[in-house]
Amino acid sequence: MSGAVISRVQLAATHDGEAGLMVTIRFENGGETPVALDEHAVRILLESCRAEHPDQLVGRGWGHVRDALEASSNRFMNSNDQ
Repeated sequence: MSGAVISRVQLAATHDGEAGLMVTIRFENGGETPVALDEHAVRILLESCRAEHPDQLVGRGWGHVRDALEASSNRFMNSNDQ
């Protein structure tokens, strides 16, 4: 395994009651950390990984998660600029 990868994916509820995902990132040293994704970030992540189902995300690189979180966050900043 080279770099941090998604090791586990679980369905989760967001603070507003919508569906999201909790992905677990496993690092090369064996450490793991959970990362919560809202529905918008989940859609971006699935699209960037060309995955049709969340289970297909296991083994994908951490960079996809980072990019999905950034895009999800940026949608709020872009809406304020208008």
